[in-house]
Amino acid sequence: QVQLVESGGGLVQAGGSLRLSCAASGSIVSINAMGWYRQAPGKQRELVTSITRGGSTKYEDSVKGRFTISRDNAKNTVYLQMNNLKPDDTAVYYCAAGTPIEILLGAPRSWGQGTQVTVSS
Repeated sequence: QVQLVESGGGLVQAGGSLRLSCAASGSIVSINAMGWYRQAPGKQRELVTSITRGGSTKYEDSVKGRFTISRDNAKNTVYLQMNNLKPDDTAVYYCAAGTPIEILLGAPRSWGQGTQVTVSS
């Protein structure tokens, strides 16, 4: 079992930046990939970005060039640096862990509790 704890959400003006962190504990040896999802009010949860243990990354088109995912394997922590934030980025952001396929299919074995990101115009 893997436990994920997120931090770093908050309120920011459009054009601003935030960095989210997700610390993993427990059976971390089973984690091959981690990802960030988000869910805006009235919308389905969507995969924003993911990263494998080896460092390969994927991004949803709307965040390319603005968001950067990274991981510190020594600290068992994954980060999401979000720059040039837009009101459409407002959502609850969830950290997730599993295999690359699980992350891609939206069925990771572990979820964080979520952290609210609100971007004002």
